[in-house]
Amino acid sequence: MLSKTNRYAAAFIAVALAAIGVAVFHLRAGTARAAIPPPVAAVAVDVATVRSRMMTDWHDYSGRLEAVQRVDIRPLVSGTLTAVHFTDGSFVHKGDPLFTIDPRPYQAAVDHAQAQLAAARAQAAYTASDLARGKRLLADNAIAKRDYEEKRNASSEAAANLLAARAVLESAELDLGHTRIVAPISGRVSRAALTVGNVVTAGAGAAPLTSLVSMSRMYAAFDVDEQSFLKVVNPARQSGMQSIPIRMGLTGENGYPREGTLVSIDNHLDVSSGTIRVRAVFDNADGTLVPGLYARIELGSGAPHSALLIDERAVGTDQDKRFVLVVDKHDKTAYREVRLGADNGGLRVVESGLKAGERIVINGLQRVRPGDLVTPQPASASSEADLALSEPAAPAAGSADHS
Repeated sequence: MLSKTNRYAAAFIAVALAAIGVAVFHLRAGTARAAIPPPVAAVAVDVATVRSRMMTDWHDYSGRLEAVQRVDIRPLVSGTLTAVHFTDGSFVHKGDPLFTIDPRPYQAAVDHAQAQLAAARAQAAYTASDLARGKRLLADNAIAKRDYEEKRNASSEAAANLLAARAVLESAELDLGHTRIVAPISGRVSRAALTVGNVVTAGAGAAPLTSLVSMSRMYAAFDVDEQSFLKVVNPARQSGMQSIPIRMGLTGENGYPREGTLVSIDNHLDVSSGTIRVRAVFDNADGTLVPGLYARIELGSGAPHSALLIDERAVGTDQDKRFVLVVDKHDKTAYREVRLGADNGGLRVVESGLKAGERIVINGLQRVRPGDLVTPQPASASSEADLALSEPAAPAAGSADHS
C-alpha cells in the first residue's frame, strides 16, 4: 500500500503528462493549419463569347493607278507654233484648242487647190459639151470616128482631173485643219513641251507637244499570285468578273473606302514572278486619283461564308504556337492551341481549335495561367472588335470589314 507521499507524486506526474499531451496536440493542430494554403482569390478578366459570323475573305495587293485613256499630242503638220491655249496641268474638254501652228502656208495651199479645182471643173464642163456635140455630128456622119474618140477621151481625162483637183483641195483643207490642234478627249493636260515661236516637225518620230489623260475613271493595275488566280480570279472570270468584290485605298487613307470593278486579266502568267496582271476600274468624280499613285487593293474571294472570329488581344504566343485561354463552366481557364487565318480589321479568323459559343479571355491574359479560377466579366463593347464579338452578327454579305 502506497504511502500518502507517493500517491501525491503519482497524481502530480499524471497531471503533468496530461498537460504535455494537450500541449503536443495543440502544437500539431497549429502546424497542420499552417500547412494548408489559404484559398487563392479569383482574378477578374474580360471574357468574350466566340461567335460565328458571315464574312468575305480578302486578299491584299499593291498596285499603281493608270489612266483609262492617255494621248500623246503630236503635230500632224510642220510649222511655227503661234499659240498655246492651255495652262500646264489644267483640265480641258474634248474639242478645246491646245496649240496653233502658223496656218498661212496651208491657207495658201487651200486657195491654190481651190483655183485648180475651178479650172478642172471648167475643163470638164467644156469637154463634156464638146463630146455631146460630137455625138450629134457622128449620128449625121458629119465627123470622123477618130475625132469623136478624141473628144470622148478628152472628156474622160477632164473628169479625172476634176476628181484629182477635189482630192488635192481636201488634202490641203485637212492640213489647214491640223494647224489647230484640239483635245481629242476630256482630261488633264500636262505641260507644254514647246512654247510659242518654236518650229515643230510632223511625223511619227516627232516629239510630243504634251500629253493628255482622262480623269473621270482610273485603272488600278496589280499582280495576283498564281494561287489566288486559280482560287479566286479564274473561277470568277468564268461567271463574270463583276462578281468579284474589289476595294482600294490610297496612301494615308483609312481602310479601303473606294469600290471598283475588275475589268481585265492578262492572257499569260509571268513565269519570272509567278504572277498575272489584273486591272480594275474606279470612279474618280472628285479628281483625287492621279495616274502613277500607289494603291492598296483588296480582292474579295467570292461569296460570303461562315467563320469564327476572335479578338487579336485574346491570342498568346508559345514559341511557334498560338493559343487562347478558354474559360469553362466552372470559371477555370484551360490552354487551347489554335490555328489562325486572315486578319479582318482587328479580328482574326480561327481555322481550328475553337467552337462557337466557347468563352475566351481577351483582356488580362498575362495575369492568369491555365487552370486558374477567374471571375469572368463581359468584354466592354468599346471598340469595333469588341462589339463584333459581343453582339450577334447579321448574316449580311461581305460583313467582314477592313478598317
